[in-house]
Amino acid sequence: MSSFKTLDTLADDMAAGGIVLIRADLNVPLDDSGAVRDATRLERLLPSLKKLSQNGFRIGVLSHFGRPKGRRMAEMSLAPIAAALSGLLGQKVTFAGDCIGDAAQEALTSLPKGGICVLENTRFHGGEEADDADFAAELAAPADAYVNDAFSAAHRAHASTHGITKYLPTYCGHAMQAELSALNAALGNPKRPLVAVVGGAKISTKLDLLGNLSTKTDILVIGGGMANTFLAAQGHKVGTSLCEDTMLEIARTIMAEAENKGCTILLPRDAVIAAEFAAGQSREICAAQAVPEDKMILDAGPEAVRDICAAFDKAATLIWNGPLGAFEVEPFDVATNSAAQHAATLTREGQLTSIAGGGDTVAALNHAGAGKDFSYVSTAGGAFLEWLEGKKLPGVSALSHH
Repeated sequence: MSSFKTLDTLADDMAAGGIVLIRADLNVPLDDSGAVRDATRLERLLPSLKKLSQNGFRIGVLSHFGRPKGRRMAEMSLAPIAAALSGLLGQKVTFAGDCIGDAAQEALTSLPKGGICVLENTRFHGGEEADDADFAAELAAPADAYVNDAFSAAHRAHASTHGITKYLPTYCGHAMQAELSALNAALGNPKRPLVAVVGGAKISTKLDLLGNLSTKTDILVIGGGMANTFLAAQGHKVGTSLCEDTMLEIARTIMAEAENKGCTILLPRDAVIAAEFAAGQSREICAAQAVPEDKMILDAGPEAVRDICAAFDKAATLIWNGPLGAFEVEPFDVATNSAAQHAATLTREGQLTSIAGGGDTVAALNHAGAGKDFSYVSTAGGAFLEWLEGKKLPGVSALSHH
């Protein structure tokens, strides 16, 4: 974090009245009426906006929304988000019909000190996703400084996350700073023992993640559908369970590499099984090595949950990505709920630093009522995963060049 300039230094570097562009992630779900269904990303942006406003800067908010592929599409306008931000901030947020050119220039220069304007969807221009230098220069033209507060977009080398930093002094926003601090605690310099939970359906979508974590963690808990593939790779029958037969050799390689690095892979000893994945199914519990041919594994069993909770008891740091079972349908949410609630209790008591994110993770933890007690829950899907995979993120790397 020391190589990044933060908002705390921006006020010293620039006089009030200067124009600051802040890259946010306003790509939030809207209902049919245009109202925001989940304002989490907007709420995390508020501290940076308030800080910049209090320092008297004129603030332009840059963001993408959806995938318009360089075309102007009314249903992907950021106008409704400007209205939502107004309500959350308790101050008027204006809207500009473009993010470059005269419309952006006039909207930003006409702001009062401390005023905020949301600029139209950056992806209405093809130069955004192409990281086009000319488009980046047009974005930067009205401004005196740039702040990136969109970690969730930092894995893309786009003009508004990467190219723009070549034209303006660059700073790290509060939400970005919190995310990087949490990820450093998770993998950069974690307190040990370090335990990771990786759940979800398929190994094939999380190969890089499993490969990186199996060499860096002390215990790697594997759950969800991908655990079935590991069990099959050990020679166990998994009935009609979801299983990637083409990935068995890769699963064995991951287990061997983990053993070489001193990482214990924790697979479920028992399982909750049913005839099919549907509500109202009668469930049974059996040993993970004794799944009947006509049944499928849909959740980790009570012994497996005890093993996972015992691992958490020993841990100083926990990384969580993905559910332990088919949590969307009761009663196959028990393992995820129980383990998440135990991690939340340990975190609340100060015994555990817990960092979670990616994919279905936020939904699973919130379903368990545990998310609010984790040390940090990332709303960044792809960027969070790529960081855990050990990849460099262009939007983060660009911050350290200034």
